[in-house]
Amino acid sequence: MGQGAIAPPDSKPYDERLLRLCEVLGAVHYLRELCGANDGQLWRDRMRELMEAEGSSALRRAKLTRSFNNGYRSYSRTYSTCTASAQTAISRFLAEGADIAEGLTKSVP
Repeated sequence: MGQGAIAPPDSKPYDERLLRLCEVLGAVHYLRELCGANDGQLWRDRMRELMEAEGSSALRRAKLTRSFNNGYRSYSRTYSTCTASAQTAISRFLAEGADIAEGLTKSVP
């Protein structure tokens, strides 16, 4: 933030990582579905749980939702079939998401 910028009252120091986690959840939701994982709503449910824990205002919920949807949409434009590259992306996202989640649980009181 620039000098004199005021953070929104509901912003948290870990928001950048949290928003990235939402984006990862959206991408994984799309890619796992595309690749026939039969997860159903598993990743959307994880997002809903995150929203319940972190969506303290309408603006905050909108930011979290936008990140999830951006992750979903960006990969729906990139992949229309399940390829080896899509499978690799899933593995990378699952690892990244786990790392972010672990880091958040260690850093958030």
